[in-house]
Amino acid sequence: MPRTKNDIPGSAFHSKPVPKDRFPKEGIERAAAYQLVHDELLLDGNSRQNLATFCQTWVESEVTQLMHECLDKNVVDKDEYPQMAELESRCVRMLADLWNSPDTASAVGCSTTGSSEAAMLGGLALKWRWRQRRRPAGKQRGRPNVICGPAHICWPKFARYFDVELRHIPCQGNRLIMSPQEVVKRCDENTIGVIPTLGVTYTLQYEPVEAVALALDDLEEESGLDVPIHVDAASGGFVAPFIHPDVLWDFRIPRVKSINTSGHKFGLAPLGCGWIVWREPEDLPTELIFRVKYLGGSLPTFALNFSRPGGQIASQYYNFIRLGSEGYTKLARDCADIGGWVGEQVAKLGPFELVYDGRGGIPGCCWKMKNNLRTNFTLYDLADRLRGRGWQVPAYPMPVNREDLVVQRVLARLGVSRDLAELLVADIQRAVQHFDEYPSSKSLTRKLAGGYHHG
Repeated sequence: MPRTKNDIPGSAFHSKPVPKDRFPKEGIERAAAYQLVHDELLLDGNSRQNLATFCQTWVESEVTQLMHECLDKNVVDKDEYPQMAELESRCVRMLADLWNSPDTASAVGCSTTGSSEAAMLGGLALKWRWRQRRRPAGKQRGRPNVICGPAHICWPKFARYFDVELRHIPCQGNRLIMSPQEVVKRCDENTIGVIPTLGVTYTLQYEPVEAVALALDDLEEESGLDVPIHVDAASGGFVAPFIHPDVLWDFRIPRVKSINTSGHKFGLAPLGCGWIVWREPEDLPTELIFRVKYLGGSLPTFALNFSRPGGQIASQYYNFIRLGSEGYTKLARDCADIGGWVGEQVAKLGPFELVYDGRGGIPGCCWKMKNNLRTNFTLYDLADRLRGRGWQVPAYPMPVNREDLVVQRVLARLGVSRDLAELLVADIQRAVQHFDEYPSSKSLTRKLAGGYHHG
């Protein structure tokens, strides 16, 4: 047989660059196109060493196979793919059960492309229910507001995109999360809801959902204001039920009307998976539900997104039946143990003080430089130094009122083994020793340091 161009070794490596700022006139062979894209992606960091992200970076091979098998299954088309819709409904009911819904069988919720979309759906439901409460009283004016602590960026986005005032509780001294007292001070008749976070992105701590709910109960008794709660459990929704069962944060609290979570964080699904569940059907206003008739049937939809592949749903359901409560508990406990161990080792190094020790919140740890300690480096310097070994360990300032406090954080996810954690701690120790021997001539500041995303 005659030789072809593809038989030539290295034929996938082009000697001329491909267009980058204009649409190409001609295509190239698929092997060459793949190699070009593959090679560019080599410049990205190693996701397993990215300890900045809450998102899952390791999956079983069966999950990869399910993702491939579902590439062409459109979640929104429930008429064409009814079994995918059934898997989604099962996941919603399972989450409702996990979060102690009063009526699991009639649970209302849906999958989303991530926790941010789920959070916005929860916020929209709060806004519409606030409108419904005001109509009988003839109150048509007033700008709605929502109250949160040091929240994820999705909540400032929600407030801006949907014209809601964000009443942000600033940090104060050693208080780095919301408190019931600060919540109540900000409530009025235009408050659509309070948003505690079960696993604050800055420090990994749980905000006190139960205490906030009790304070709102007292407020209602005194003033008549009935302020609902939406819990942003992006990370904690798959942690607290398994290793912190005594923490009251979910539908056991009647004031909690909805919960969002990330399936692609400690839910162990691939990227692009979120969930929203409402306490009862009436907590999701019917005005937010649309019926689509051009996909082969009259199909209800209330997500912000429309067409998307169903692999994340199939993978989430796979994890639920594969692991069960027993499996999730073991994995969450193992991750928490590793996060706590890293915190213990970092505290022993000398210049650092733990802000969060890895116990009672999200698996991981968070630290700052000791007060009044003269050092030859900043946490930004340390983060930059660790990047040279492939680690992404974020250093960043706390939000409003405590921008002076710079912290550093490690997430202990599935895939961050004890051996990997030992390598990280050894590199941190070597970095500290390096700065002792070779003081940084110009310590990095926030502007000079590399940026990190807190999601």
